[in-house]
Amino acid sequence: MILWAHRGASYEAPENTLAAFSRAMDSGVHGIELDVYAIDGERFVFHDRYLERLTATPGRLKDLTAEQIRHLKVFGQQSIPTLREALAHINGHCHVNIELKGDVPTKELLLDVDYALQNSNFKPEQLLVSSFNHHWLQRLKKRRPSIKIGALSASCPLSYCYFAEELKAFSAHFAVDFVTPELVADGHRRGLQVYVYTVDGQHDIEELHAMGVDGIFTNHPSYAHNVVAGLTTAGNEPILHY
Repeated sequence: MILWAHRGASYEAPENTLAAFSRAMDSGVHGIELDVYAIDGERFVFHDRYLERLTATPGRLKDLTAEQIRHLKVFGQQSIPTLREALAHINGHCHVNIELKGDVPTKELLLDVDYALQNSNFKPEQLLVSSFNHHWLQRLKKRRPSIKIGALSASCPLSYCYFAEELKAFSAHFAVDFVTPELVADGHRRGLQVYVYTVDGQHDIEELHAMGVDGIFTNHPSYAHNVVAGLTTAGNEPILHY
């Protein structure tokens, strides 16, 4: 079972920042998941629609200019990176899952992807684009059929993983609350990787590992690695935050 660092190693450093990505790479993860909005002609790595939780600033991210965003600090510590800055920092050291939180224009996104492939030591198979909005993924897949996409769901659909197969996705991503052995088996029958978010608790990690899921998104990859490896974790349990 592979480990994706959810918003980087976000238990150890401010989420979706270069510091969190560094900590994730230090832990030897398979990949880093990060979130992207398109604002004022730029693609920024940030999770929330509203600014207050992460930056103690009122209002919405999308109502700012790029210049205003560059002056914000996540938890008062780290700048909000652009997608290109994040990919250059990771520099092909691991896979990257780019989750589209807003409607990122396909042309702009592919320019960033191509820039990373040409300048930041990534191979095409290392980059995965995911979203809850399957229309955005379909549009991206039509523009570039070779790109890997991951279709997200916060439910256990009646048709299980059919929605991801219909999109010609590489992977289907599900909320931990709704994953069942039948769902995992259906995904595998359809040739899909089955990933689960957001998984930090020892019992959940062990249960999903036994269920045969292909990977999990976790805020604390070092802890999750120890659980998967069967190493002692007593006294190191993370405080869960989503």
